[in-house]
Parts: sequence; structure tokens; C-alpha cells
Amino acid sequence: MSQSADREHGTVAPSAPIRLLRGFATVGGWTLASRVLGFMRDILIAAFLGSGPVAEAFFVAFRLPNMFRRFFAEGAFNMAFIPLFAKKLEGEGRDAARRFGEEAMSVLLTALIALTVIAQLAMPWFVLALASGFDGSDGGERFDLAVAFSRVVFPYIVFISLAALFSGILNSFGRFAAAAAAPVLLNVVLIAAMLLAHAAGWEVGPTLSWAVFVAGIAQLALVALAAGRAGMKLRLRMPRLTRDVRRLIALGIPAALAGGVMQINLLVGTQVASYFDGAVSWLWYADRLYQLPLGVVGVAIGVVLLPELSRRVRAGDAAASAGAMNRAAEFSLLLTLPATVAFIALPVLITGVLFERGAFTGADTAATATALTIYALGLPAFVLQKVIQPAFFAREDTRTPLNYALVSMVVNIVVAVGGAPVIGYLAAALGTTLAGWVNLALLWRGAQRFGTGVAVDERLAHRWPRILGASLVMGAIILGLAEAIAAIAPDWRIAGLIVIVALGALSFAAAAWTLGAMRPGDLRAALRRTPPDRQVPDRQEPD
Repeated sequence: MSQSADREHGTVAPSAPIRLLRGFATVGGWTLASRVLGFMRDILIAAFLGSGPVAEAFFVAFRLPNMFRRFFAEGAFNMAFIPLFAKKLEGEGRDAARRFGEEAMSVLLTALIALTVIAQLAMPWFVLALASGFDGSDGGERFDLAVAFSRVVFPYIVFISLAALFSGILNSFGRFAAAAAAPVLLNVVLIAAMLLAHAAGWEVGPTLSWAVFVAGIAQLALVALAAGRAGMKLRLRMPRLTRDVRRLIALGIPAALAGGVMQINLLVGTQVASYFDGAVSWLWYADRLYQLPLGVVGVAIGVVLLPELSRRVRAGDAAASAGAMNRAAEFSLLLTLPATVAFIALPVLITGVLFERGAFTGADTAATATALTIYALGLPAFVLQKVIQPAFFAREDTRTPLNYALVSMVVNIVVAVGGAPVIGYLAAALGTTLAGWVNLALLWRGAQRFGTGVAVDERLAHRWPRILGASLVMGAIILGLAEAIAAIAPDWRIAGLIVIVALGALSFAAAAWTLGAMRPGDLRAALRRTPPDRQVPDRQEPD
């Protein structure tokens, strides 16, 4: 956004939206690289394992530590740790912030080690809690494999949770690159492991499990070294519940529970899918597809917006807070709505080109594409949640989002479990989508108590319908292109999809420009280097 536009709409100081966009670009760029590599990883898994028992066992095993990671680390630290750490850094200086980081790390590590030991002893029950249908019609093959894989994979939670803490520290310094690049390492290691297993004649499933363990160590090393270069090299202390740690726990428990509710939603979906052969894999592959825009846009917004809002809220600058949120919402819709329309218009083509080879059959493509369509309907809600939630967390309110998440969890359970006898595994996808929209509606209504700090400005109100209109124009064009290519050259699916993506992007840009959904000055302003406004002590621009 240009500086004159900022003043016209009364949003934020001149360089604030530009700094936000650069932060989004840094995190979004690395996340995009990770998602592309993630697609390559899942394409290889689909080719080597398809939707069979080994694939489903690995997906469940991999989901276990990730579920607890989001419950323990990302929920508590991204939403509670960052505001508290930033307050320490700006109010008391680096030494106090470093001491707080060390105290938090020691307590977190102690809890993680205890959890890992318990999980190793009780792994069969952990697997049943996530996928009770595995101990059924196939003689327990999926169950035995899932238990074996999970015992290898579960310690990943220790490394990745500590990595989340270091990432929170880096984000508080405005350094986003290393933390955003860490997931790239995971996908690189898993891809290399599968290729090595194929070349050496090893079993792919066990190799993947050990690769996750190795990748966790690599991710932790990357962000810990980056934090050290930022002057935040942490050392282990004896775990103590100091006043600051107790405050972190008090704020972190509701945030962690809110994240845990989201994981319960995933658990419900996996439980429902586990009673249908192949459904765990179909939902996994569909989830990976719609997670591309959600990850790139949602993660970027969540990482960059929370520290920015925390500073603005502490400064009492309601106009700047609203401006940051409005530009984040505009950015998210500009990238998310076209993706949503594309997934709904061409789910079979997208799924088939990416996954249908080797052990992944045409029937798998059809089942995955149907789930993708349902997930795509909820994509805008999932991304906009990332815009509104920081408004609560920046004000150290983690309890309200938890209450809303609990309501959405009930919606998900009712739809997924109640709908399974009627529409089968698709009830899990439908429950996730409906729960996402319910949660967004509750967050938006609850945020109104913050007044002008979350108000929709004139620019967003003017542009979002035009973004939707441009997306629909693009959808009609790519649908026509797909039908034409299928009639003329039905065997050229890969080349056809590339042409459709390129022309779809051009048609969206042209429609958005024509309808006024974006302007030339927006891009120029985002790329222009201007001095940062209101720099705070000991902070640097995004690396």
C-alpha cells in the first residue's frame, strides 16, 4: 500500500504495512518452498505406498507427535510466549529476555521428556486413541505397524517443540527466515530417505519413520544456531516455576488447550476415517493439497502479525492495530480465494496429476478429490482465523479463543460422527469445514469488543468483494480451459495443468486489476525500501 493510501484510509504509519508484507513474503516464501517439497514427499509416498496399510500406519504415527507438538509447543509458545518474551526484551533488555527463555526451555524440556517416556510405554493405547479402526478387519496389520512406527517417530516431539521455542525468540526479533526454513529440512530429509530406501532395497515405511527422527534434530539445530547468532544462545537451567514461567503457563494453558481442540478435531476425523479402508490416506492427501495455501498464507500471517500487533497494542495505537489486521486480511484473501475456487473447479485434475501413479490408483484420485472439494470450502475460514486470533493473543487473552474452539469442536464431532453412517469418510472433511466457519464467526463477533482496533477499514470493505469476483472469473476460465484440453489432448494432463495454472494466474491478475481488487501502487509500495517507523530497542528488520 502506498504511503498516501495509508494516510487516506487512516490505517498505519507509512512503513508498517510494507514491513508486514516483507515479513509475510519471507515466511510465505520459505513456507511455499516447504510445501512444494512436501508435495514431492507426498507424491513419493503415494507412488511407493499408495493408500495401503503401511501408508496409513505411517500417517497415524507421524500425526501423533505433530498433534502433541501443536498442543504443547505451538499453542503455548507462538500465542503466549512471544508477547511475554517481547515484553521482557523491550522492557527489561536482552539479559532478562534470555533468562526467561532459558527458564521456559528447561520447564518445556522436562515436560516433553516425561511425555515421551509415557508414550513409549503406552503406545498401543495412544494409537487406538487416534485410530481405533486399525484394530479391525485387516487382522491388526495397520495397528501393529502404526505402533512400531510411532515408537520411532514420537521423540520428534522433543526436537520440534524446542525448535518452536527458538522460533518464537527469532520471531520476536523480527527474524523470520530460519524458523520458516526449518520445515524445509524435514521434507528434504524424508525425500532423501525414500529415494535411498528405494535404491538400497530397504522398506520405505520404517525408513521414513527413522528419517522423521533425524529431521527433528536437524530442525532444532538450525533454529538454535540462528538464535545464537541473534545473541540469544540459551543454556539449560534446573527447571523452576518462577513467576515468569507461572505467567507463561497461565497464559499458555488456554492457548495450548485451544490448539489441543484443533488436534481433537483432527483426531475425530482420523477416528472416523480409520473405519473405512484407505480413507486415512485419502484425507491425508486431500489435507496436504489444501494446506498449501493455508500454510503459506496462514503461517506467514500468524508468525508476522502477532509480534506486530503486540507492539501496537502495548503502544495503545488502535488505528495501527486495525491497519495491520486489515492489510493481513486483504493479503490472505488475495491469495486464498483464487486457490479455493481452483480446488473446487478442478479437484480431480489436480489430485490426479500430483498423486496418481505407482500404487495410487484412479479410485484413490476420485476419493481424494471429493474430500479436497469439501476441505476447500473451509479454506477462507481457516486463513481468516489466523488474522483474527492474534487480536486476542496480543492482548494476553488466550481463554476466549479456547471457548470458541470448544464450540467448534462440538460442531465437528456432531457432524463427523453423526454423518459417517450417511456419507462415510467424507463426514470427517465436512465436520472440519463447518467447524472452521463456526469458529471464525465466533472469533469475529468476540473481537468486536476491541472496538476500532479490529474495525474493517474502507479499503478492505471496497476490495474483498472484488477479490471474490476476480476469483470467480478465474474459476470459469480455468474450468473452460480444462474441458478444452481434455477434449483436444486427454493424455497431456501434466502439461495441461501447467498451462491452466499459468493462464489462471494471469486471468486472476487481469480481473483483479480491472475490478479494482488490487492496484499497481500496492506492489511498488511493498517492494520499496523505506526507513522503519517507530523502531524499538534491540530489534532488527526481518532477515
